[in-house]
Amino acid sequence: MKIATWNVNSIKARLEPALAWLKDAKPDVVCLQEIKCIDENFPREPFEALGYNCAVHGQKSYNGVAILSKRPIEDVTPRLPAPDGVLDDHSRYLEAVISGEKGVVRVASIYAPNGNPWPGPKFDYKLAWLERLRLHAKGLLKNEEPVVLMGDFNIIPEDKDADRPKAWLKDALFQPESKAALRRIENLGYTDAFRSLHPEGGHYTFWDYFGSWERNNGIRIDHVLLSPQGLDRLQNVGIDKAVRGASEKPSDHVPVWVQLDI
Repeated sequence: MKIATWNVNSIKARLEPALAWLKDAKPDVVCLQEIKCIDENFPREPFEALGYNCAVHGQKSYNGVAILSKRPIEDVTPRLPAPDGVLDDHSRYLEAVISGEKGVVRVASIYAPNGNPWPGPKFDYKLAWLERLRLHAKGLLKNEEPVVLMGDFNIIPEDKDADRPKAWLKDALFQPESKAALRRIENLGYTDAFRSLHPEGGHYTFWDYFGSWERNNGIRIDHVLLSPQGLDRLQNVGIDKAVRGASEKPSDHVPVWVQLDI
């Protein structure tokens, strides 16, 4: 089963590039982030025409996540649980169970907070949200099933995940606290799928709109974390870098995908 993630930076603005990529890459499941529309305005019809079922957790103008699947989508759960009883009013998390030929996989589409400007309330919110994610991710391991936590984590894990690390020293994406929050999730037993097969640096998933693509001044902030059962089924992983230059109005992110034996 090929499972992909992509921050499209507005599904309406990137609909044609998204459809072109789907026709070419043919993923079985796709997690989208930053769709920037409410559920009712999500353009389901073009995706359904390609054979995808759609689960959407949208928000007007900002955020928003979705899961597309060529197989039935079950146990759809929006938003992270709230240990403090206060639900997050941002649409940043959507989870579902999808059956494959060899079992089921639990997939989550994640759009973590950016956290800028750092320091400040937005950075505090970022860390608090990531802690909610950690607590939920810990609970998911009890099911002993393949889990795929994928999306835009807005975290640069290491120096080798940025073309110019020093340029990000005052950015929320590169703060020690942000990196530590990601490591705490991994330390539960999750594995960075891309890093597990590509330990070398120089691989990026994001380039801003101000000439960075042309200079390959990128960062790797879109990640796929696999539970132990998911890692056991990992066959391949990749970044579809060419998507960034394939249209006149591309997203600043590109798709990342894993192939699992499910």
